[in-house]
Amino acid sequence: MNENDNIVLGKPPLLEGERLDDLLTHAYKIIQSKEVFSFSLDAVLLARFAGIPKRGRILDLCTGNGVIPLLLATRTDAAIEGVELQPRLADMARRSVAYNELQSRIAIREADLKTLPALQGGEAYDAVTVNPPYKPVGSGEHKGNLHQALARHEIGCTLEDVVSASARSVREGGRVSMVHRPSRLAEIMAAMQRYRLEPKRMRFVHSRADAEANMVLIEASLGGRPELRLLPPLIVYEGEGRTYTGELLDVFYGRKKELNGTDASEGAGD
Repeated sequence: MNENDNIVLGKPPLLEGERLDDLLTHAYKIIQSKEVFSFSLDAVLLARFAGIPKRGRILDLCTGNGVIPLLLATRTDAAIEGVELQPRLADMARRSVAYNELQSRIAIREADLKTLPALQGGEAYDAVTVNPPYKPVGSGEHKGNLHQALARHEIGCTLEDVVSASARSVREGGRVSMVHRPSRLAEIMAAMQRYRLEPKRMRFVHSRADAEANMVLIEASLGGRPELRLLPPLIVYEGEGRTYTGELLDVFYGRKKELNGTDASEGAGD
């Protein structure tokens, strides 16, 4: 990208140090910067795994630069709202939404999820998604870049905060979908059940078929009955090389909109 690429007629301008990346689907673009935490594979997988309604309202917590709302918009006509604590990231997300001319469908709110009010009835969301910080405070080094530290470590919010905010925001019977680390799965499930979020679907992600899982995708229903479906493992790379599996390539290029663990497409949020 050269300097002239930063200026596109009728589009929000890029700020110093920012770049415009291709989301590989629906010709969508996203504003990113090396100075803040850029999205990674976990966000893409969550956006394809989450059970969402065809219409209604969706909330994305810890939205960062807005990648999950943008990808969700390729699967649904629902209104989508992203909540982000960091002003710089919230601004980048808003400009990415505007760049893709999705302002009528996606709204970005700068807010602290810990202070979100409890919602009821028609005010509550049909689905909530969240890609939270994975590491507890005190687990490893997090000095230096505050943007990256907040994205990786539970400085701005803990796992308990995230689960509590999700439960306060979703309607009875609505879905909460999260991506996290398998090492914290016991904590995740215990926290969900404390807030009446019953785990319903789960899928482990492995870098290779013979490797331990390094991500877990989990979906729960508020007030749901106990019944957990463990979906087939999702493998990222084929063999020993760095070639993505067919399922991952289908996800990246938008050929497969849902990660439901089967070849047949399921209706989202039916």
